Amino acid sequence: MRQAHHPDPDPVLPGQESVWDYPRPAIAEPTARHIRIVHKGVVLADTRAAWRTLETSHPPTYYLPQADIAMAHLAPNPARSLCEWKGQAAYWDVTIGGDRFVQAGWSYPSPTAPFAGIAGHIAFYAAPFDEVTVDGEQVTPQPGGFYGGWITSAEAGPFKGIPGSRFW
Repeated sequence: MRQAHHPDPDPVLPGQESVWDYPRPAIAEPTARHIRIVHKGVVLADTRAAWRTLETSHPPTYYLPQADIAMAHLAPNPARSLCEWKGQAAYWDVTIGGDRFVQAGWSYPSPTAPFAGIAGHIAFYAAPFDEVTVDGEQVTPQPGGFYGGWITSAEAGPFKGIPGSRFW
């Protein structure tokens, strides 16, 4: 039985998965979904070899292999943070067409063993870019600013990050 402060999950439609069925602690798994990030007509990333992390109440976060990212547009940022499951994150600034997005990407250079698959991969916030798609569908950024999940029609919420979700 869910604790009182958790919301009722949204109905799951055909072809969807509920973020409330995702595990806690989080996991990482490979995905063949087609991920693209385009800004000002420049393709920043295009891959079918991403990993996604799944955690209860969060939409998936996609980690893209550096081989499928236009790394010339990225510069390391000195900021660091710590994830209780993945380890220490490093951040990346992205510059495209005169726009500079500070800490728009992040990676785990030496992730914990359960997340070894995301080493050498970079995740991006969706909000700064013109086009961020999963299988051709424009994503909606996970609410709340801090979180980096991407919402598509394949996920049923509600999603952590909305007002009142701090303790979900």
